[in-house]
Amino acid sequence: MRVVERAVYRGPHLYSHTPMIRIQLDLGGLEALPTHLLGNFTDRLIGLLPTLHQHGCSLQEPGGLIARMREGTWLGHVIEHVALELQSLAGMPVARGKTRSVKGQAGIYNVMFEYREEGAGVRAARCAIELVSSLLEPPFNAVEGLDIICAEDAAATAGFELGGALESVRQAARATKLGPTTRSIVDAAVARGIPWQRLDEHSLIQLGTGRFQKRLRASITGQTSHIGVETAGNKDLTKQLLANAGVPVPKGLAVRSAEEAVTAAAALSYPVVLKPLDGNHGRGVTTGITSAEDVRAAFELAVKHSRRVVVEHHLEGRDHRILVIAGEIAAVAERIPAHVVGNGRDTVAELIAIENTDSRRGEGHEEVMTRIVIDEHLLAVLSRAHMSLDFVPAAGQTVWLRETANLSTGGTAVDRTDEIHPDNALAAIRAASIVGLDVAGIDLVIPDITRSWREVGAGIVEVNAAPGFRMHLQPSVGSPRNVAENVVSMLFPPAARTTVPLIAITGTNGKSTTVRMVAHILRQTVRAVGFTSTSGIFINDQCLWKGDASGPQSARALMRDPTIDFAVLETARGGILREGLGFDHCAVGAVLNVAEDHLGIKGINTVQDLADLKSVVTESVSRRGVSVLNGDDPLTRAMARHAGGRVCFFSALGKTSAFIAAHIAEGGLAVTLEPERGEIVIHAQGRHHIVLAASDIPATHGGAAHFNTQNALAATAIAYGAGIDIAKIRSALATFASTFEQNPGRFNIHDDHGFRVVMDYAHNPAALTSFLDVIRHMRPNYRRLIGTISAPGDRREADIREMGRIAARDFDLLVFRELPDNRGRPIGEVVKLLREGALTGGCPPERIVCVYPEEEANALCLGSAEPGDLVVLTPTKVDATWQAILDFKSRHANQTIVPRVPSPGMAAHA
Repeated sequence: MRVVERAVYRGPHLYSHTPMIRIQLDLGGLEALPTHLLGNFTDRLIGLLPTLHQHGCSLQEPGGLIARMREGTWLGHVIEHVALELQSLAGMPVARGKTRSVKGQAGIYNVMFEYREEGAGVRAARCAIELVSSLLEPPFNAVEGLDIICAEDAAATAGFELGGALESVRQAARATKLGPTTRSIVDAAVARGIPWQRLDEHSLIQLGTGRFQKRLRASITGQTSHIGVETAGNKDLTKQLLANAGVPVPKGLAVRSAEEAVTAAAALSYPVVLKPLDGNHGRGVTTGITSAEDVRAAFELAVKHSRRVVVEHHLEGRDHRILVIAGEIAAVAERIPAHVVGNGRDTVAELIAIENTDSRRGEGHEEVMTRIVIDEHLLAVLSRAHMSLDFVPAAGQTVWLRETANLSTGGTAVDRTDEIHPDNALAAIRAASIVGLDVAGIDLVIPDITRSWREVGAGIVEVNAAPGFRMHLQPSVGSPRNVAENVVSMLFPPAARTTVPLIAITGTNGKSTTVRMVAHILRQTVRAVGFTSTSGIFINDQCLWKGDASGPQSARALMRDPTIDFAVLETARGGILREGLGFDHCAVGAVLNVAEDHLGIKGINTVQDLADLKSVVTESVSRRGVSVLNGDDPLTRAMARHAGGRVCFFSALGKTSAFIAAHIAEGGLAVTLEPERGEIVIHAQGRHHIVLAASDIPATHGGAAHFNTQNALAATAIAYGAGIDIAKIRSALATFASTFEQNPGRFNIHDDHGFRVVMDYAHNPAALTSFLDVIRHMRPNYRRLIGTISAPGDRREADIREMGRIAARDFDLLVFRELPDNRGRPIGEVVKLLREGALTGGCPPERIVCVYPEEEANALCLGSAEPGDLVVLTPTKVDATWQAILDFKSRHANQTIVPRVPSPGMAAHA
């Protein structure tokens, strides 16, 4: 086997709307050997992973996968299921996957499977291939390209060993896995349809988007009071505030030395508790102290965690954690310190080892409970009880291992939410309010939680900021409480907005212009419009980041900005192929057109493949949203079948198209260009609304720039679908021009050199054809046409030649150039292919000049121009090219452009 490539999809993608990992495998000679021809391969695999029996596969019942393997299936399919199972066994249950052969490539398969933690899923992919190959006989057990999936690390073992593989998957998960509290809040948000992003490598999370977003880290939210957190961290101050407000607390004093601690303990009367002034998770806490000697030892333990130590009276009773969220009781748990129960045979150390085999226990906070760690504190607790690790407790004898009941030190929890007395609940709610916390963990020691503290005596021993939710989400005993829902409801009350409207625009041509048109329209209505394009990330007129921002990372970056009211995203094919969309759903999704471009790259070999890829955008439109599709393009029109929301077609053919006429007659939503007056018209619910004449939009150059008329139709449909008033659409389009300031690199005109310069991106055959159609309309007014043309080197040879052929008949001087990096082709190859295309198209060789650098090609065209000429520049570096036009020192500057004078050499172009 050979690994060809790897992709991690984080948003909706070509194959699914579920985040997935795709591994492309070349089975080589194994293509001829399905599983039933591989001897005892199936039985050996089942012996190693018996839980594969639960995989129903296409039969959708237990044993389905095994039946498929006995009948005969390919190893790529098996690897998919093994990767899923390894993740599930490592504590991340996943089930969705698919394996498909790559069209036109025998023996090559796309193996895809779901993941919960990206790093763990990638590691599971590698381990799955290693496991399957280890069961094959030489030479079929050889695998190439595993490092494409992920490089070896310390967790990898020589050969294949299942335990080591599972541990490596777990380690990969631990590196990035959200803690249980954060994960529960994220899951609760997702259940409400609220998008989320991780803002750092730890647990800083954004819920929602744009100006409606909220941030949190574990149970600390963006609205948690900083003063409240600091107050809760100072146990002495907290106690003073609560006592002054009549909330029950134990008596205590803060000290700085062991001798002060002894004096304080004597004043309070034994037993006492010592704990760090600003500690957490029960670290450095000693309870039930009854002597000055023990006070000194406890002080040394506590002072390791804080310079000041609290000495307080020891309360008799049970330890309860009361979770208060937004001034209400969310959950109550009785916390029981880590302990083991004797059986009369095993030592304490052996009983701890047995307890740690509980599948609910894990490292740190990764599972419901934490493994019990043997450390200095545990040994001290045993010693005070006159025991050791070698002690054999009697059957039924409880051996306490910790003095505090924190889950992080191995404690357990019993749900008591329905049992708390109202007086105790009120005390907890008041404590959270007095300290000033929106989310607080109140530690109450009381003999019986069902009885009032006024009756049985009790005290609040701590108020905790950032309380953990594990004990409530999955208590050791009792009903789980989904307290994360309380946090999400606090941050986003039921009627609150959670996201800014998101518009996604894709297509082969016109994306950037349409994005800018839509953003320009939205500016008439909202304060801050964020948009992304191949030029960068923008908010209104301010460029935040310059460069190609048409991919998912840029989309996520824009949605993180807390100032935007609306987001418009140029969504290019490359990002969708690489990792999927940068969002889960959009309010409006648009596909402008589909034409030959970028074919032969990453498995997109036909125009239909390209259409399938771009349809991911409209398939991600929300149920109440609008999918905008080009009704004049059959490939785009066909996407309506799987598009989300309501479909709106735009059409330059208008009612002259039978399809559009029928759609409108049925009450469908459409935006058309009416041929009689050239007006843009919105058709909705059987009525029509005139927007304006296309010729009144400056960007259309009086209607001659038909491609911008198409873009205006699309922009109108998108804006109307987004709920923008028609009058706002009309006024915005009437002020949108193809200037460099409003739409850089898209039909920008400069007339100050005595000749006209037109700059346009025109980077593929369809775009160049449309562009030159407009240039031909302008041509009768100019003497000569001079221009530079190029093509990206990653296009097919036929596509590059086609660019040359399209330009062949128009130019008096045709300058071919190359891109700075040429995208993998040797220097000179692109201009060679362009020249071949131009010669095939009938361009005389003496009119062709090949210049490699873009700057030199631009300078040659500008320097060759005379009064009355028309110069066309199709840039890669848009800003630099425009600056070169502005900086050009022409000897004809400030001259009036001379109308075209026909000459014999130009007759063929008339």
